Amino acid sequence: CSHVAHVASPLPTGVPKDANDLIVPARDGALRALRAAKAAGVRRFVMTSSVAAISYGRGRGVHHFTEADWTDLSQPGISPYIQSKTVAERAARDWMDREGGEMEFVSICPSVVLGPVWSRDYSASVMVVRKLLDGGMGACPDIGFGVVDVRDVADLHVRALNAPGLAGERFIASGRFMKLREIADVLRAQLGDEARKVTTRNVPDWLVRVAAHFNPLARAVVGELGSVRNQSPAHAKAVLGWQARPVEQSIVDTARCLLDLGIVKL
Repeated sequence: CSHVAHVASPLPTGVPKDANDLIVPARDGALRALRAAKAAGVRRFVMTSSVAAISYGRGRGVHHFTEADWTDLSQPGISPYIQSKTVAERAARDWMDREGGEMEFVSICPSVVLGPVWSRDYSASVMVVRKLLDGGMGACPDIGFGVVDVRDVADLHVRALNAPGLAGERFIASGRFMKLREIADVLRAQLGDEARKVTTRNVPDWLVRVAAHFNPLARAVVGELGSVRNQSPAHAKAVLGWQARPVEQSIVDTARCLLDLGIVKL
């Protein structure tokens, strides 16, 4: 085995009481994989990080990010998942600097990954579309995220494994930033009556802040209210020729699979 893709890190549907429940396995799992890869003589190690390690902790406003940026963990309200991805990638890069030797390291930083669902065993990121479709999200808070298709993320990993001269590289994998309300609008526009439970309402910021006092999910997003995080994929396009498909296609394909598999029943 000459090349390794390390793609696993915990992504729960809820918020753990202790951030270390996510930080420790994310960090230690990456370091175990790196040590094993080096011992086996692996030449290139591609790690799936996240834009969670790049673009959080800036607060309200319109922000633009590249691979040179890192999430500011000193800011209050950074969720355990975001902490885990930031800590894990930094730990991996620090280990590489100290002990990596000739092994090459590349990280891929996807945004929220949507796209086709194969079974009832699906990623927690798909819950966004599921909760909109089944009416579980009664209104949309003023938050959002970049969207990227799982097929395009896989393609970028393959390119990063195979292309020469990538030691130390970092690539953002993201389409455009979308507010939750925009995703809801896409579902209603594309799915017609199948999207009849998708909300048309917004949650006022003050209500999210009140809910944050007793609801862990609200507490995890309150610091990102009103934030627009534009994460540029220009570097992946320039270096690897990578191109993401339209975010609307990824959203609709996710929804169609959830409906076809009976995961969402109308």
